[in-house]
Amino acid sequence: MADRKHGAKAPATTRTVRARDWTFEELDGETFDKVLFLNVDMMELADRGAVFTDCTFRGVRFNASTHRGAAFTNCTFVNCSFFDAAFTDCKLVGSMFDRCSYGLMRVEGGDWGFTGLPGADLGGTVLRRVRMREADLTGARLVQAEVRECDLSGAWLHSADFTDCDLRGTDLTGIDPDTVTLKRAVVDIPQAMVVAEALGLKVAP
Repeated sequence: MADRKHGAKAPATTRTVRARDWTFEELDGETFDKVLFLNVDMMELADRGAVFTDCTFRGVRFNASTHRGAAFTNCTFVNCSFFDAAFTDCKLVGSMFDRCSYGLMRVEGGDWGFTGLPGADLGGTVLRRVRMREADLTGARLVQAEVRECDLSGAWLHSADFTDCDLRGTDLTGIDPDTVTLKRAVVDIPQAMVVAEALGLKVAP
């Protein structure tokens, strides 16, 4: 399993939900604490405000599921699928993702600060107005993704690939152009100035 920042261990779980079919199920404000979800099918799950704390998800299928106002705090996701999943105003602070797939995933708003997504293939995903302060995106691939109006301040971006990525409106103040790939990335004028200054250029009228 990929390590959390500073070598922190995944939280221990105290009970297991195993191989259950939650397809088309609905969650409305339920709470789950220190639960291991093992090979659970959550395809097309409708989640409104459920709270998961210190939970681990292994081999869980979140395909086409919708999550609104939900919280996955300090959770661990291993070998999970998020194809066409949608998260709106959700909180995933401190959660860790390892060997997951994210095709067509959409995230609108919410707080994903301190999340661990090292090496994640986020190509083609949509992230809008997401707070991702100090998130670990080391080696992540965001090719042809849309990362609009997000807060990446303090994020770990070494070796991240933003080729053809739409970054307009996103906070790039901590980006090091020498350690990331920005080929054909779309930025606005203020962002272009930030990148130019990071390259050591002097911006003048």
